[in-house]
Amino acid sequence: MSDDKSLNFIERIIEDDLSKSYSNEQLRFRFPPEPNGYLHLGHASAICLNFGLGERYNAPVNLRFDDTNPAKEEQEFVDAIKRDIEWLGYTWDTECYASDYFQELYDWTVELIKAGKAYVDSQSSEAIAEQKGTPNEPGVASPYRDRSVEENLELFAKMKAGEMPEGQHVVRAKIDMSSPNMLMRDPVMYRVLHKHHHRTGTDWSIFPMYDWAHGESDYVEQISHSLCTLEFLPHRELYDWFLDQIHDPAKLRPKQREFARRNISHTVVSKRKLAQLVAEGVVSGWDDPRMPTVSGMRRRGYTPDSIKNFADSVGIAKRENLVDVSHLEYCVREDLNKVANRVMAVLNPVKLVITNYPEGKEEWLETENNPEDPNAGNREIPFSGTLYIEQEDFKEEAGRKFFRLTLGGEVRLKSAYIIKAESVEKDAEGNITQINCSYDPDSLSGSGTEASLRKVKGTLHWVSAGHAIEAEVREYDRLFLDESPDTHKDKSFMEFVNPDSLKIRKAMLEPSLADAKVLEHFQFQRLGYFNVDPDSTPGNLIFNKTVGLRDTWAKQKPQAPQQNKPKQQAPERAAIDVIKQLGKKYTNLPEEKRNATRGRIIELADKVSYEELEPLFATAAKKAGTRIAAMLVLGVLLKNGQEKTPEATEFISKALEDRNDLLVQEAQDLS
Repeated sequence: MSDDKSLNFIERIIEDDLSKSYSNEQLRFRFPPEPNGYLHLGHASAICLNFGLGERYNAPVNLRFDDTNPAKEEQEFVDAIKRDIEWLGYTWDTECYASDYFQELYDWTVELIKAGKAYVDSQSSEAIAEQKGTPNEPGVASPYRDRSVEENLELFAKMKAGEMPEGQHVVRAKIDMSSPNMLMRDPVMYRVLHKHHHRTGTDWSIFPMYDWAHGESDYVEQISHSLCTLEFLPHRELYDWFLDQIHDPAKLRPKQREFARRNISHTVVSKRKLAQLVAEGVVSGWDDPRMPTVSGMRRRGYTPDSIKNFADSVGIAKRENLVDVSHLEYCVREDLNKVANRVMAVLNPVKLVITNYPEGKEEWLETENNPEDPNAGNREIPFSGTLYIEQEDFKEEAGRKFFRLTLGGEVRLKSAYIIKAESVEKDAEGNITQINCSYDPDSLSGSGTEASLRKVKGTLHWVSAGHAIEAEVREYDRLFLDESPDTHKDKSFMEFVNPDSLKIRKAMLEPSLADAKVLEHFQFQRLGYFNVDPDSTPGNLIFNKTVGLRDTWAKQKPQAPQQNKPKQQAPERAAIDVIKQLGKKYTNLPEEKRNATRGRIIELADKVSYEELEPLFATAAKKAGTRIAAMLVLGVLLKNGQEKTPEATEFISKALEDRNDLLVQEAQDLS
């Protein structure tokens, strides 16, 4: 057995089995969705677990559809599930269906009836439920429990032949009506359903219950480890009882083990509740980018690797907990930072005119596509005397902490020139319609002139007005205001729907985006990550906001209605303060804790502004841990589009000469 401390408890179970009774060749896993809806994030985590184990142990993984309820299952869902698994990058060994085993299940049931271990019950479902008893009181035996074998077989055959109406009879296992586990109190194995099945058509009029079909399907397929979420823990005793009745000692016996589902804040993952959101028009469909479905996440711009990284980072647990959706967004942001080209788009445009720029002149300026990818190359963007910038990037008057454009102030235009605001023009309501500026023609970014090296506080993105293309941008936010909307006993989860979860804008984009392909990812500089929505048509581009450059939810979190709101809550510590505290002991930590702390600092860095970070550049040399923390944060800001200021460059240069190897290593990554 491996002594690797990084193993999760499921892997430890497998390692223990391999050391005792299993061979590696006997390992086989499965992902068993019911095709009655679209896969969501919880399913994606289970996919990553089962297929991840297959990759770790070089073992096959079956895709088995538990299609035992024709009333709810459709081929549409089968196709969607297969498409989602393939998109995540996984390949199954064998495509199976519980319906493949209907005849075997029927034959086994006949043998159980003959052995006196199953019977046909002719009571109503309400009567059966009432006779089940309670956890503290034993159940009452059905009056049909002692039917003769011959009568049971005759009734069961008529049920199969379609001669019995729905609800008149069921088949129950004969186990123990006084068992403390109520699932063992003669559970139902079969019911009559006169419904068309997506694979077997009308061949069958009886359909097995999940508990009967699932374990036996595992057995037929020789699944070594049947991994389920925690709600199936009470079912394990029944799973084993059914296997006891049919197991051949010469064949492998499946083992059910349970893990905690991953609950994500500010969403719901119940298929019923997701279907309600669709039915009531809260969202546009199962693939709405606000939905936690795999198809919704794909459409929003999430990547397969980001979902896999999320599942891996959260890990496998024995207890359920609520994972903040910001952690998922962090994983998405980290992956897109590596693969998304940087482009310029203005979502809330105001016209900016450079009054001393030669009339009619235009330039094509070179800019990099992705600083994280040396193979991404450069492109040229058009520059002219009339531009668009964000309305939020200009104020006539502003305080010292406003580092964008003000009257009399200077900023650099990304990959272009330094400009100075001189005057504004307004409409009759006092709204600014045009900002008039001057520019320094010697300050072209990257030209190496003295003027180009001049320090200015802010850098703005922009688009040339004469070359811009118009597009629709859909800005998505969290679908629910409450972090756990479906846990309120006295309220419907629908009461917590965020009314501002979608905002639609008309934006101006650089012309290179005219050829953008559906689902292609981009970073709109200084704004966030976006991708092309499938609703796009030639000449009518639509972009979805995937995730912002940093997590702003913590600072601007809308308040959900609460009945018993605490009178006073301690204020949340600023991210920069937490980072400084983490940095103090950084160099004294053992390697494992230091790596964990490093990850925490990087995660918090998305909530830090450059203005908050810059004072740390002057930290005393002896405080190496704080300097390392500052270097880690700087790295994240640079990845997110922050320009490398002279102060940042000097900070990195000094760190490269430091005696602390950890600091030097982090600085080398940014030099």
